[in-house]
Amino acid sequence: MITVVGAGTGAPVPADVLAGAALVAGGRRHLDAVRLPDGVRRVVLGPLAPALDAIARCVEEELPVVVLASGDPGFFGIVRALAERFGPGLLDVRPGVSSVAAAFARIGLPWDDAVVVSAHGRDLRTALNVCRARPKVAVLTGPGAGPAELGAAVPAGRMLVVASALGDPERERVERVTPAEAAARDWGTAVSVVLCLDETRALGPVRTIAGVPEPPSRWALDESRFTHRDSMITKFEVRALALARLGPRLGDLVWDVGAGSGSVAVECARHGAAVVAVEKTPDGVERIRANAAAHGVAVEVVHGSAPAALDGLDDPDAVFVGGGGRELPAVVAACARRARRTVVVAVAALDRVPAAREALTGAGFACDGVLLQSSRLAPLPGDVTRLAATNPVFVLWGVRTPASREGVSQ
Repeated sequence: MITVVGAGTGAPVPADVLAGAALVAGGRRHLDAVRLPDGVRRVVLGPLAPALDAIARCVEEELPVVVLASGDPGFFGIVRALAERFGPGLLDVRPGVSSVAAAFARIGLPWDDAVVVSAHGRDLRTALNVCRARPKVAVLTGPGAGPAELGAAVPAGRMLVVASALGDPERERVERVTPAEAAARDWGTAVSVVLCLDETRALGPVRTIAGVPEPPSRWALDESRFTHRDSMITKFEVRALALARLGPRLGDLVWDVGAGSGSVAVECARHGAAVVAVEKTPDGVERIRANAAAHGVAVEVVHGSAPAALDGLDDPDAVFVGGGGRELPAVVAACARRARRTVVVAVAALDRVPAAREALTGAGFACDGVLLQSSRLAPLPGDVTRLAATNPVFVLWGVRTPASREGVSQ
């Protein structure tokens, strides 16, 4: 039997659990915090493979093993690796309080509406994009993915709560800092978890489903749901296809370039993606912000003209390009150089289509597209209905091929 004990957030390890063990494995700080009986072998959990091999030898000899872990070892912890190697039936898991639960408890907030993301041994960009998109996020940190790295990239309006050495009565610290303050410090190795909060929305509504928010029940919303100027808005038929090809999801970063009213940006944010909307007109910038606020989503707005305005932005997973000015080929080409997955272009002018397509294929994308021509039901006097045609729109999309991934951060 392998007994897995969650420790490190205030709960002591029961002495009787250790008494009969032939081998005790754990992080160095957990092993140093307990008194082991004479003759018990210690294995430090650094590289996982050697420790699992040592546990396997004990299992083969039917010798009892104890594994010490932080907090709740079934929550982004070692239980997964042990269950995969030895089967869950061989595990006796005794969870402690997770670092996430402890951190939220320290600041007096519920966390059933928090999104938890691990950056420990994983790509930091996913955690960053979740922090940009959601108002309440807990980030499990690791080397190269700590408070300083988060602070250097998350929006300035967020507050970071850095919880270190949770459960240690002498060393525990819970600090509220701005992203800039977090980025300027060396936090050492004792950080347990970082909470990233939009404090204006930190106490969310009552939830039925914990964690990741439910997807929107409707998408490709009617144009009347957005503030726009003189019908200058991506129509819902076009938006529906664009969203299907963009595939926005939690952890993604999407650019909406030439955003106009920001309808595509808002819809991508409603699906959980972090979104940057690039718009060159001051009134357009204000409309995007108003529409994002009306739908309760976070959209970062960059006031400027593409492609120059794209410099300095993090590489996106997907890009939507609207409008069709003379600069369109250069904008599409710039987006295609940076996009990790796909670029979608909506353009009304036939003359712009070949150049936009060439910009996608020239970047190594597999390109496809359609001409959307829709007619909507419209009432007429006498309780009859006619068809009212909308303007035709070309929708092109390019998907990055394996051969075109070189030079793009993955």
